[in-house]
This record gives sequence, structure tokens and C-alpha cells, in this order.
Amino acid sequence: MPQVEISIGGRSFEVACQEGEEQFLRSAAALLDGEASHLSEQMGRMPEARMLLMAGLMLADKTVGMDSKLSKAQTEVEALRKELKDLRSQPAPTPERIEVPVVPASVTEALAEIAARAEALADQVDTQE
Repeated sequence: MPQVEISIGGRSFEVACQEGEEQFLRSAAALLDGEASHLSEQMGRMPEARMLLMAGLMLADKTVGMDSKLSKAQTEVEALRKELKDLRSQPAPTPERIEVPVVPASVTEALAEIAARAEALADQVDTQE
């Protein structure tokens, strides 16, 4: 079983761990050391047991907060998955039908005749000038 030397709050400790878990132990010790250093800055030097207890409680508090956030996020994800499943199970909406009025041929012919008359009148005005 490997022995790993870790430092927490300026104090060194020899800790045994399972083969291959050395990096995990170092990471966990770094978190605990961060809390212990924060405590030392605020409260000064304190007994080892008290420092470790307080640092552990601070990490536990953060963990509880994260567990709560995780639980809330998981509940939201499940609700969104259900909503997505419900939406996917519904039939596709029918396309909205928009009718565009068609101009009857008689109106088109009448407009063409009016345009021709207007052009003829414009030609007459041009020739009179």
C-alpha cells in the first residue's frame, strides 16, 4: 500500500492509500489544505485537531451545498427530458395554410387597358407641348 506525504495547514502527514489512488489523495489533501490555510489566515495558529475539524466541516458544508444544487439540477434535467419526450411524441403541427388571392384575368385585362389609355394620353400631352 503506497504511502503519500501530504501537507495540510503547514503540517505534513504520511497517509496510506490504495494503489493508483495517490493523485486522488493529493487532490483531496489540496482541498483540505486550502480550507486549513484560509482558517489559519483568519484565526491564526490553532491546534491540529481543531484545524482539521474546522477545515473538514467547511468542506462538508460546501459539499452539502453542491449536493443540493446537483439534486435541483437533476430534477430540472428530468423535467426537461420529460417535456422533450412529450413534445417529440406529439404529432407535427399541421402547416398553416395561407391563401393568396388570385387577381382575376378580367381585372388584369382592365388594368392593362387603363395603362394603355394613360400612355396614349401622356403621348398626346407630349405632342401638344
